[in-house]
Amino acid sequence: MLDLPLTEQNEVKIIKHVSTGEKIFAGVFSYFFHPLLIPVYVIVFLAYIHPYAFAGFSQLERKQSVVIVVLNIVFFPLLSVLLLKAVGFIDSVFLRTKKDRIIPYMACGIFFFWAYTVFKEQTHYPLLLTSFIFGIFLASSAGLMANIYYKISMHAIGMGGWLGFFIIIAMNDNVHMSWPLSLVILLTGAVCTSRFLISDHSHKDIYTGLIAGMLTQFAAALFVL
Repeated sequence: MLDLPLTEQNEVKIIKHVSTGEKIFAGVFSYFFHPLLIPVYVIVFLAYIHPYAFAGFSQLERKQSVVIVVLNIVFFPLLSVLLLKAVGFIDSVFLRTKKDRIIPYMACGIFFFWAYTVFKEQTHYPLLLTSFIFGIFLASSAGLMANIYYKISMHAIGMGGWLGFFIIIAMNDNVHMSWPLSLVILLTGAVCTSRFLISDHSHKDIYTGLIAGMLTQFAAALFVL
């Protein structure tokens, strides 16, 4: 261990030798599977691929459900980060330091809990969706707590949540989940590898993020389903 104060130790960057091809690969997966985009993929799966999650919903109602999720769980959290950068509360929209992540974690947690409350009260929406959103709120809360001590990977939390949610569906629903679950397992490995390659995350940051994302979805399912 370097003989540095604790605050300086936390900011020491991990130097990795990565080829140009690896950087391109990692960058593509990091952007397309950003944690804020994971809920979009999940709601699209539930609304259009899952055989009966949105059974009885018209095409218009399905589109409206997707829009509601995107607004509350993607657009408003993203807007809050952009506003925080504009007023100088954070140094970068990429949230590269623990300090930059504190307020965004709190802001996103508020939006996630609000979305969970809305969907919980609207009982015609599937409980699977309500459970997933509550799991997102729990994951953001876990991320905020972990951020006190180290820079847990947000990407790993997001992918862990996606993977955990699909495991829940596979275990509890009479739904053929072989190809969706296999695809998400593959994507999870690719995204976590990408974050290790092109970010200053350690193995600890990524593995604990993955576990946190999965466990919070399991906890949400026990509470909601």
